[in-house]
This record gives sequence, structure tokens and C-alpha cells, in this order.
Amino acid sequence: MTTPPPAPATPATVIISPHFDDAALSLAGLIPTLDSPVTVVTVHGGAPAPGHEVSWWDRTCGFSSAGEAHLARLAEDARACALLGVEQIVLAHPDGPYGYGSEGVPDELDACLADLDPAARVLIPLATNQPDHAKVRDRALAVLEKLGRPLPLVYADLPYTGHLPQWGTADTDTALLVDEDFGVSYRKITAHYRTRIAHDVVLTDRQWAAKRAAVLCYASQLAPLAVDHGSLVARDGPLRAERVWELAART
Repeated sequence: MTTPPPAPATPATVIISPHFDDAALSLAGLIPTLDSPVTVVTVHGGAPAPGHEVSWWDRTCGFSSAGEAHLARLAEDARACALLGVEQIVLAHPDGPYGYGSEGVPDELDACLADLDPAARVLIPLATNQPDHAKVRDRALAVLEKLGRPLPLVYADLPYTGHLPQWGTADTDTALLVDEDFGVSYRKITAHYRTRIAHDVVLTDRQWAAKRAAVLCYASQLAPLAVDHGSLVARDGPLRAERVWELAART
């Protein structure tokens, strides 16, 4: 008789990742320091409708069909999660080019958040210059408030926030408040909440090596990402530092 595998432990930390690579790109260095067990929830993880035309992005990544791209990304994410020692949860919303939810709202996130242990710490993206990330951030904030749960932590999503010229320095928050290119989402958050740095790290060589290994799991997207984001996996590139803020309500 085969013994069933043990059920996953109740997560102490839940990272809401809009796409398959966002948690690794943004937090792979910090993940070992977060309260464990850690679970990564990918919101745009669903399969495209059968026969859907392949998106421009997936075609650029070398895929012949939307379904092929989805299966490859699932496998890449599983490898990265195994390296990082986290559980993988994938919601059924297809990625943006393939349509998802009612009126483009990632509503499957509602039930996922409601099912969590109320004591779990939830991390959501800042959503710098990325509309899909902003939808996920705003939905998570609204659902957690409706559930009466604690405010989530907010992580700087990379590589987007990492292009701030002062990224990884003591001037990061001050620069985000005034920067016209990379500070819009941060100013939106600070207009509604007080922020305090919860985690701020410029990765050591050892942390960087572990992060690089996790990021390289998402090989299908690295070449196009490098076209958009320059020296993506350079040691001194936008992934070199990671930042997480705590939120408090403004009275």
C-alpha cells in the first residue's frame, strides 16, 4: 500500500506573485529569512483557452503555442520553488494576453486569501510600472481589508523598481517619493498608508548565487527580459537588492 505524501504545512508566509517569476526575481535573497513555511501563490498561472493564438511575448520567447508556453512556465516555476524550499500554488487566471476573470479582475485570489490562516504574513507587490501587478496589489488589499486581516507587507517588484538610480542605497525611499519614472506606485501606497522598512538587503555573494540559481530556472523569459531591462542578471544589476515595507493605516 502506497503511503500518501504528507499534506503541505500551513504557511507562515505567503508571497503573492503576479506571474511565475516575480517572487524569485524580487525576493529570492530574502525568502530564507522569512518565517517558514513559505508559500508562493502565482495569480496569473492558469492555462490559456485551447487553441488560443500564442501571444507576442510567448512567441518572442520561442514558443509555438500558448499551451506549450504555459506548460514550460509551470515546470520552470516548480524547479525554482524547489530550489527556494517553498510551496507552489498556482491560480487559474491565464496571463494577461490570454484574458482572465471578470472585467480583468483577478478574483480567484479572493478565495485563496480567505482560506489562509489569519496569522499568516502576506506579501504583495508594490506594482512599479506593471499594470497586472497593480491589479493584483489592489485586489489583495481590498480582500484582506474585507476579511479584517492584518495589512500585508509590500515588496519592491523587480526588475522594475530596481531601475531607480538610487536603488539599494539609503536614499531609496526618499528617491521613490519624487521619481517620476519609478515612484508612482510607491507614492500611491504612501498616500493611503504609513510605511516602515521591514527588510532591506543588498545581497551578499552567497545570497546572490542562490538567487541567480532560482532566477535561471525561468530560462524561457530571460532573453526577452534582458532586452527590456538591460543587464538583468548582472551582479550589479536591478536584482542586486531587495526591499519590503510594513504598512500602517493613516489615522
